Amino acid sequence: MRTPKRVAVIGAGSMGSQAMWRLAARGAEVIGYDRYAPGHDRGAAGGETRIFRAVHLGDPGYIPLLRLADRMWDRLQRETGLPLRRRSGCLVMGESAAPSMRLLVHSSTTHRLDHEVLDREELARRYPQHRLPDGHTAVLDRLGAVIRPEASIQAAAARAEQLGARLHRYTPVREVLPVAGGGVRVVTDHGTDHVDAAVVTAGPWINTLLPDLPRTVDIRRLISSWHIPTRHDWFAGGAPAFVRSTPHDCYGLPSPDGISVKLGLSLARYLPVPDPERLDRTVRPEELATFRELIGELMPDLNPDPIRLSVYMEGYTDSGNPLVGHLPGEDDIIVLAGFSGSGFKLSPAMGEIAADLALDGATDHPIGFLSPAGTSAV
Repeated sequence: MRTPKRVAVIGAGSMGSQAMWRLAARGAEVIGYDRYAPGHDRGAAGGETRIFRAVHLGDPGYIPLLRLADRMWDRLQRETGLPLRRRSGCLVMGESAAPSMRLLVHSSTTHRLDHEVLDREELARRYPQHRLPDGHTAVLDRLGAVIRPEASIQAAAARAEQLGARLHRYTPVREVLPVAGGGVRVVTDHGTDHVDAAVVTAGPWINTLLPDLPRTVDIRRLISSWHIPTRHDWFAGGAPAFVRSTPHDCYGLPSPDGISVKLGLSLARYLPVPDPERLDRTVRPEELATFRELIGELMPDLNPDPIRLSVYMEGYTDSGNPLVGHLPGEDDIIVLAGFSGSGFKLSPAMGEIAADLALDGATDHPIGFLSPAGTSAV
């Protein structure tokens, strides 16, 4: 009888919890580590809601990965019996002539995604919550959904444990070192483990844990802001989640309780984080100016004064594409990092891919354009 492969997962957050689930489901001996515990608010998964969308503003190479993620979200819900994702639709809005919007419409049509293009008048009729400037277009992604991130992470980690995985909570990993002849040594404050392979999903701590990563991950401090509508029918029509590329690069989601709307901005608005252990969680009044501006211009029926604020961290790459694959030169260390604000919707697909790489050494899923080495190698 074949001995199960021993695989460590470093970081049980957005990607790590899903990797643990998929590895355990495929019979691996899984050992997870997290410096806190699944669902904590100190990494990149806080804020109560995240967007799932099938249409994509960037490289069409993501479309098959999003289709895989869509199937895997359904599978995780079936296995756990928990309501982790709710179909709400998602509006993607931007300047009609912008290359990103033109590519989105073209790829959505080419790949036969369930979508509808709305002009300014149709958007105003169906979704009066939003203002669309002249020369802008809205695309309704009917497969769009709202995901519960903290609950999803806890559910995936718990499912992995049900399948036999072991998770060391409140156990920071200090080093992940390849072993001559094969395998990986994982060093914590409590001792050392030797495993056949390691999946490193350390989020904002990736640069510290893998200082030789060939492509830098820029860690940024992000703010979420919750606002109450000033009109009672703001949530009429289903109030889909939304993403805007112009004139303000932002996103928003209705809160699960139907009382407020969560808003977030783009990378350019946020400060770098020199040390993820010293994240500044204080939001200053001047940091809310852009929220006020976009509300006044595009969503005037929201109260510009927030009822809640939250600070968290995300990792960004120069290309905007994450790093997914083997650490260059190391067959037994797999990296998932730098998802650049767009990763949570992909997380169960990334868990499946991480399991492929750790157990089989390769994957049939198209991730060549995400290689940590910057080439098509996986």
